[in-house]
This record gives sequence, C-alpha cells and structure tokens, in this order.
Amino acid sequence: MTTRQHRRGARTATDTLAILSIACAALVGPAAHAAPSSGAVIAEVYGGGGNSGATLTNDFIELATVGSTAASLAGWSVQYLPAQPSASSRWQVTALNDQVEPGARYLVQEGRGAGGTVELPAPDATGSISMSASRGTVALVNDTAALTCLTAADCAADGRIVDLVGYGDAVVREGSPAPAASNTTSVARSGALTDTDDNAADFVTGTPTPTNSAGEGSGGGDPGPDPISATISEIQGTKRVSALDGDPVADVSGVVTAVRAFGSARGFWMQDPDGDDDPRTSEGLFVFTGSATPALQPGDAVIAGGTVNEFYPTNPSSSPYLSTTQLSGAQWTVESTGEPVPEAELIKPDTVPEVLTAKPGGNIEGLDLEPDTYSLDFWESREGMLAGLDDAAIVGPSTRFNELYVTSKPDQYPSARGGTVYTGYDNDNTGVLKIESLIPFSERPFPTANTGDTLTGRTAGVIEYDRFGGYTLMANVLGEVADGGLQRETTRQQRSNELAVASYNVENLSGADSQAKFDALANGVVENLATPDILTLEEIQDNNGPVGTTDGVVEADVTMQRFTDAIVAAGGPRYDWRQIDPEEGQDGGQPGGNIRVGFLFNPDRVAFVDREGGDATTPVEVNSVAGKPRLSVSPGRIDPGSDAWSSSRKSLAGEFVFRGRTVFVVANHFNSKGGDQPVHGRFQPPDRSSETQRVQQAALVRGFADDVFDVDSGANVVVAGDINDYQFSPTVGILTEGGALRTLIDELPESERYGYIFEGKSQVLDHILISGAPLRVDFDAVHVNAEFHDQTSDHDPLIARFIPGAGVASSYP
Repeated sequence: MTTRQHRRGARTATDTLAILSIACAALVGPAAHAAPSSGAVIAEVYGGGGNSGATLTNDFIELATVGSTAASLAGWSVQYLPAQPSASSRWQVTALNDQVEPGARYLVQEGRGAGGTVELPAPDATGSISMSASRGTVALVNDTAALTCLTAADCAADGRIVDLVGYGDAVVREGSPAPAASNTTSVARSGALTDTDDNAADFVTGTPTPTNSAGEGSGGGDPGPDPISATISEIQGTKRVSALDGDPVADVSGVVTAVRAFGSARGFWMQDPDGDDDPRTSEGLFVFTGSATPALQPGDAVIAGGTVNEFYPTNPSSSPYLSTTQLSGAQWTVESTGEPVPEAELIKPDTVPEVLTAKPGGNIEGLDLEPDTYSLDFWESREGMLAGLDDAAIVGPSTRFNELYVTSKPDQYPSARGGTVYTGYDNDNTGVLKIESLIPFSERPFPTANTGDTLTGRTAGVIEYDRFGGYTLMANVLGEVADGGLQRETTRQQRSNELAVASYNVENLSGADSQAKFDALANGVVENLATPDILTLEEIQDNNGPVGTTDGVVEADVTMQRFTDAIVAAGGPRYDWRQIDPEEGQDGGQPGGNIRVGFLFNPDRVAFVDREGGDATTPVEVNSVAGKPRLSVSPGRIDPGSDAWSSSRKSLAGEFVFRGRTVFVVANHFNSKGGDQPVHGRFQPPDRSSETQRVQQAALVRGFADDVFDVDSGANVVVAGDINDYQFSPTVGILTEGGALRTLIDELPESERYGYIFEGKSQVLDHILISGAPLRVDFDAVHVNAEFHDQTSDHDPLIARFIPGAGVASSYP
C-alpha cells in the first residue's frame, strides 16, 4: 500500500471530511461572538513555526487595534484551545502587558519547533504554547485566568473574551471558522482590520508576516533592499533555484494563463509572451495568494511585484524534493484584459528527452539546466508555462486524489495493456506526466479512467512540480476519456496434478472492513484466480483494524473468518487458514492495525502440517528427520527477533503436503519503500535508504531456504509475497543468487512484468520465487486491480501452477 500526505492545493476526500466536520460543528451550537471590536483585535495567527517546511522557528499571535487610540493590554492574555476540545481540554494562557498603538502591531511569540531558519523579530510578549498549524482557537481575553468554556455557545457567553478566531475545523469560533492554515501559511485579518464577528469572512490564509511594536519584521527593523525590476525569465534563471530567491521584485509583467481557485495554495500563473529566447529559462511564474482567490482570468495583462520564493513541499533544509519558484506577498495591477493567451507548447513523442537527469552523486540544483538532454531539466525550463498533449495515452488510472497519469511516449517501454513498464534503474519512463485539473469539479468532474484509455483531443495547462508524481500538468483544458476496453484478467484453473500457489496483497483487510470489500476480494479469488490451492496473504490486519492506538487487540480470526466465508458465498471452497498474531504495534503498517502475513489453503486439495509452538517470538528452525527437512514449528516465523524485522512484517514459513510431496511455502511482506528519495527529486541518483532493511530481510529468508536445501537439495520451496522491490533490485538478487530460487516474473515477456502502478509506471513489487525442483511451472500476473480506477486492492495477485518435484516425500506428521 502507498500512503501519502495531503498535498499542496489538492482537493481530496480529506477536504470533504473537513467540510463535513465544519458543517457538523455548526450544528452543535451557536458560534462564539465577541462584540465587533473597536479596540484590540487578533490580527494574525501562525502555528507552523519550526514544523516541516516552515521558514520561521516559532508560532506567533499578532494583535492590532481598531481606531485612533492606543489599547491597553495590561492584565490581559491570549489563550489557545485545540480545534476539537474534549472534556479534559484546557485553555493555555500567555499573559500580556503594555499596549498596542494605532497603526502598529503587538507580537506574541509562542512555541518553538525543531525546524525553521528565521527567528521572529523581538517579541512584545513571550509564551510557550505549541499551536496547531492547521486548526485551533485563539482568544484575546481581558483577564489572565484560563477560560473554561469548551463550546461556541459557552464562549459566546463569557464576557471576558474581547476577540476570538477559530481556524480550520475549530468548534469554538466566531461565525464560521477561518480557513485552515499550514506549516507555511497563517490566518490574518485584512489590512483594514475588518471585524464582522465571522472568522471565515474576516480572515484569509497567506504568508506569515510577524511584526512587532517597533515595526520590525522577521528580518529585523531594516526595511530591506528596494525591489528589483525583473522579468519572469530573470526570476526563473538558468538553474532550478532562482538567483533572486528571497529578494523583492517589481515590474514583473505577463499575461495570466490560469488561476487556481481552490485549496490553501491559491494563486495564478502568468507568462511572458515575448521571453528571452534562452531555452533554459522558463517564461512562466506562479503567484501565490494563500486562501484568497485572485479576481483574475486568462488574458489579463498584469504587472506584479512581491518576494521571490522557492517553495519546497517539506522542510527546505532537508527536503528531497525539487522546489517551485513563485512570487509571494504579491501585489499586482491589471493593465488590460482580453489579451491573447500564449499558445501551449504541444508535447509530442519526440519532444521530451529520453534521459531523466544528470546524476552527479548529490544535489542537482546548482547545475545549469540542459533541457535538450534531460527530461527533468526540460520540465523545469517550462515551470509555470502552458503545455499540452493531443490524444494522450493514459498509463495510470485516475485516483482518489483526482489525478491520472499519461505518457507522451506511448512506444517507450510499453506494457501489453496500454501502460508503460519500469524495467530498470536507468531505463527512465520520461514520457510520463501527471494530470490534475484546475476546472471546478462542479463544472467538470475529474475524469474516471483506466490504464489503456485515452484523453481525446487537447489536454493543456500549466506545468507545476508536485512531490507526488513530479512535474504535473495543471489542466484548464481537459480532453474527454475514450474507453480503451481494458478488462480484468482471469487465469486458468489448475489441473488435478498441479499445485496452484497465489500471492495477494489485500491492502489492509481488517475485520472491521465493509462486506463489500470482503465480497470483492473473494470474487477475485474465485473468478479471477480460479481458487488456488494455497494463497499467501499480505496486509491482513487484526479484528478491529487501524484504531490509531494500542488497544490490546492483535487477533485476526474475525478477519480471516469473514474472508473465507465470503469466498464460500462467491462459490469457492471452504478455505482454512494459518497465521501468527504479532506483538502489538511491532510490525509496522497502519497504527493499531497489527498487520501480518498469513496462509489460506484448500483442505480438499492440500494438507497443512501443523506443529505447535509457533508464536510471535519463536523462530522456526529446519530440522533433519530421517534425512528429510522438517520445520520445528509450522507455521513459524523466520528469526522474528532479528533487527531486520524492526517495525516490519515477519516472514512466515509453513509446511504443506500435496499428493504426497512436501512443499515449503514462505509468505512475505518486506519493508516498504517509504523514506526513499524520489526519482524526480533534487538528489541524483536518489538514495534508496529503505533497501538496506529489505536486503537484510532477504538474507534471512534466503538463509531459511538454504537450510532446507542443506537437508535436501531437491526440496520444493516457494517464496511468495510483497517483496516491495523490483525484479532487478539487490533485494531480489539476494534471493536468487546462485540459482537456488528463481523469480518467475522474469519468465514473462518484458511487457507483462508488473503488478502495481506507482506514479504512472507499471512495475513489480510482488514476487513468487520457486526452487528448481518443481516441474512444468506456469506463472501468471493476474491484472485485476492496479490498472483500474475502482480497485479492491492496489496490488495485482500472482499465481504459479506446478507439479512438485521428486524431492522428499512427505514427512507428515
């Protein structure tokens, strides 16, 4: 399973839930209403200080005063409450002093995070409250005693509250909550200090601007250099990071090409229709406006000014991602309307270079762009500019994040079913491009598409970098989906003398899941996999699933019972199962889910050899009994105490008997790729840091197989599951070294070697490896999930059918 954090400006299911939470909160009771202020008010709230991606080191609250007289703050306080308070929640208090002058600000410094590089200006008051970056409530109180109200109604009745702002999905707020802020944005009142007692109307998000009573900003009292008159190409420059990063600029002219009118990273793109004729410099630029939608439209000719900023999606000092050059704190004037919008550059199969990037062994940001040589350089030189494709081939299905992937190079490593296959670390799928939409979904719902479909006609928009998928076309012209007719595959039924072993990652299946998920998975086992004899299952969770905390539940009997019942209901056999409950919270995966691997088997076709003693901490051993390999416990975990399995699923070995022959099967789910640097990032080649643990895990599993072979070199051994690595990886190389095991995916044509799609690339994560003993091996990757927008799991199952070799006859019991 791939997890991902909420992305910049995207609309997701999380947004919908947030909207529903706000709506439900509004039904709880009336909003808190302090009287519309004529004195001190809250001017700005920022809770992202020192967080990932933040520049400032501290949270802050900034006060101002409405009117022409100073407002005394002596004996007053600012107080903070979590957005969704429980009965035990308490307001946190920072005492104030002195006064706030007309036209000035009063800065209250709060909690400090671990990151950030820029200190606040000298604060007028100091506290230590660690506020949420995205949601919470701040009150200005004419007392220093902690408030006790925990609802909007109770706070509305507390006369000590002078002003109050709830942001995000805060229950306590004035009117409707202000928009959610972030690690890089604050919520701030308009320059006129408008106070209508409706936080949503009075506050917008934007770049944090801490200012103290002396008028000093985060750069101190020096107002800084005068703005530089610059063109877009001078701002963008010939490298990835602008030479003007952090500098104020003015007289930046261009034509508006697109507007982002949703999310927390709204703004507009402008493009210089003339340019400088240097292929390395982009002529497009994003102007960031926070949560405020700019009143602009394509064809408006504008002159803008602001501060050049390199936006990184995570902490700039450590981010593995590339940045976006943008203008923040911007002001602009519309010189004219209805101007011709620059024509989108048409991307053809030979437009983008075949090689991804230079690989200097470090950061590529200091290198001059070579857009004719490297595809990452090509797209960087078009950052913020209009580009388009005609009849774009869809290689990655639409997702719940409202995105899909196309390729401009349909003949580059093509799959047999309309995708593009990842075949090696140096075989770059440079035609792949992510598509998102700038068109309001009320006007044009995001397309529903599968791999192999086509976006017919023209799809065009501006180019932006995204941590999820790299360079992205933000479309304001979106083609129509033409159905490619892709069908879910079915595999053949095994013959009576063939043992069928399948592997299936069922994507966090728990006993608390919907019946629909169990039924869909069961139908896949019966109809698409033709009821294999043995299934290794990955991502089985406990009976109550990811509760987010430790609750003492690690058993998965309900999960397995519901799954096997659903298979029977779908017309399949009554499978039996074997698995070992993990120690709580020790095997990674979703918090509280207690993920593990397990076996299903059809007792009418195959027998499982049970040997007691297997548990979460007892290692399985291979014993020699009368010259035959025999497991000490079955099922049993492979060296579960090894550091190789830290926060990861332990491999599970089982001993089976089929038609009198013993077959040893190992179910696996190796360490995920989380933490690896992206292939489209600023460090090249990327560091595959997670690989180290998988190599260690592979060594343990290979060691177990070798122990079996040491007793009988002709033993039947199957290693199956989510290895979380490619067929050409060092991980798989450990398993196959010397030929004792072979990975069956390599025996398919190159165009069929995949069972998972990540960022538009069809690739291999799941494997079935088999020893040399079995005869007439027939292998199939059964494509039922990864290529489709409606998935039961994000992985396709695999199946191998074979006749067990002449190895040892059964040592059962």
